[in-house]
Amino acid sequence: MDRGSHAFDELDLRLLRALEIDGRASFSRIGAVLGVSDQTVARRYRRLCAEGGVRVVGVRNAEALGQEQWMLRLRCTPDSAGTIADALAKRPDTTWIGLTSGGTEVVCLTRPRSRGDHDDLLLGKLPRTPSIVEIRANQLLHRFFGGPDGWLGKFAALTSAEEKALRPDWQPKAGPARLEPEDASLLAALEQDGRATFPELQRATGRSESAVKRRLTGLLASGAVYIDLDYPPELIGYPVAAILWITAAPSALHSVGRALAAHDEIAYAAATAGASNVVATVVVRDTAGLYAYLSGRLGTLEGVQHVETAPYLRRVKQLTYPRPQP
Repeated sequence: MDRGSHAFDELDLRLLRALEIDGRASFSRIGAVLGVSDQTVARRYRRLCAEGGVRVVGVRNAEALGQEQWMLRLRCTPDSAGTIADALAKRPDTTWIGLTSGGTEVVCLTRPRSRGDHDDLLLGKLPRTPSIVEIRANQLLHRFFGGPDGWLGKFAALTSAEEKALRPDWQPKAGPARLEPEDASLLAALEQDGRATFPELQRATGRSESAVKRRLTGLLASGAVYIDLDYPPELIGYPVAAILWITAAPSALHSVGRALAAHDEIAYAAATAGASNVVATVVVRDTAGLYAYLSGRLGTLEGVQHVETAPYLRRVKQLTYPRPQP
């Protein structure tokens, strides 16, 4: 955010946490919980979006849908990593793309929507790219933290009563979460703007407003889709991030994952298949904070055998579409 125009403050953090809980909550509802007017909420939200890069987007919940997810590590020639990352960012089945290892490695989370997508990327396009020196594909097995679990909840910006007042009261939907082919246009609209109004979603889908409302409510209640908050961590004063490739003793895998999920510094943690068996994202205020975490809470965690730390040089894409570069 342009700090010269307005410094980020506690109300901004409270607003972001409110949107993390329910990204589609009305400004009047958020204002009532935060104790400010809906005009104040609307003004703050517009400024956070325009100056701070905040976006509310709809996300397919791969875990609930039973879809495979893979964390890719692509070691590239130094002059090609940025181009490869930008190309991957344009794909609809990729998220969380960043440059690490001094700009020679691209890290990418891919959520293939079909076996064809998976084979096309892992067996087709990437192996045929000459500037990719090495490909490591780690399948995600279990998420300990991240996804619908919002990292801002660890800041305790809202009281438990305020969070309860904001949390949607959906009736659990019976049966497994699933998407239908006719959901494609609705999901595409939500991936661009998770706060799109029902009239806007009606125009995007060609379905009646009542039908769109019923279907969206069903998708959210079943967990097939969730509304997420996309923002740069530096906005709230945490500009340093790194991906951790952790090897834990097999018997300690679950306990290590649960412990990581409880650490304030951890924004994402999952068990993986591959050379390491846990991947995590740590976000801190500065390099001193990263050192303190690695040598302290993580370094003393029972069951951890090895840690490889790869600081992010640049984040190219977080959730549904590429982040603008300065």
